[in-house]
Amino acid sequence: MAGRPAEPEVIWARPERSGRGPKPAFSRADIAAAACRIADEGGLDAVTMRHVAAELGCGTMSLYNYVPRKEDLYELMVDRVSGEYDLPEKPSGDWRADLTTLAHRARAIMQVHPWMARLMSAVYGFSPNTMRYIEYSLSCLDAIDAPYGEKMELVAMVNGVVTTYVANELQTAERTKSLPWSAEQEHAVRMAYLGREIASGRYPRLAAAFAEDSGPIDMEAVFDRALARVLDGFDSRRPGTSPRPETS
Repeated sequence: MAGRPAEPEVIWARPERSGRGPKPAFSRADIAAAACRIADEGGLDAVTMRHVAAELGCGTMSLYNYVPRKEDLYELMVDRVSGEYDLPEKPSGDWRADLTTLAHRARAIMQVHPWMARLMSAVYGFSPNTMRYIEYSLSCLDAIDAPYGEKMELVAMVNGVVTTYVANELQTAERTKSLPWSAEQEHAVRMAYLGREIASGRYPRLAAAFAEDSGPIDMEAVFDRALARVLDGFDSRRPGTSPRPETS
């Protein structure tokens, strides 16, 4: 296919447009913006080379001169969205607070661009804006005496928590929209079923867990606790430190 490389290459190491011809009509930023608009409106599956070309007003074959592979298009999209992080000039000095703030910002960005959760992969993790994000994340950990490998693991684990959490939120919301009844009706039916099963005595631990139920689950608090556990685990592995004492 026209424009496709004969061997693997990185989109960022390649000229904006290959081949001879007139001055490029579009920039990578234009292409990424068009693809992101399509994904925001119709989901990642709606992003095809043909659809993006139509959005730009060019032929599909012409688009391959700018973006040789669909994977390259995905990488442009991830990089564009990664540029939405409003990173401070320097960290605050409180690494836990800084990484928590980044995690909340990542969650907000993924909620605006639901398709991002599907593209959170190391494959697309080293574009200009993603490297800027990683570099800042590592700078938040400058005061910690730990190998950079462990610091990278922590950043990856935090991103993993965010991605998993957001993916679950999005799947739940999508399923709820497709139901012919309200989410409240389904919840009531499921809770009634669980109540009967728990009352059977076959699940004493589940019964104890439900007995502690104090009302609707605070999803924000659940998210913060998940993050805190990841950060606590990293803190406890640092040389010369010990796990935080249990609190009652």
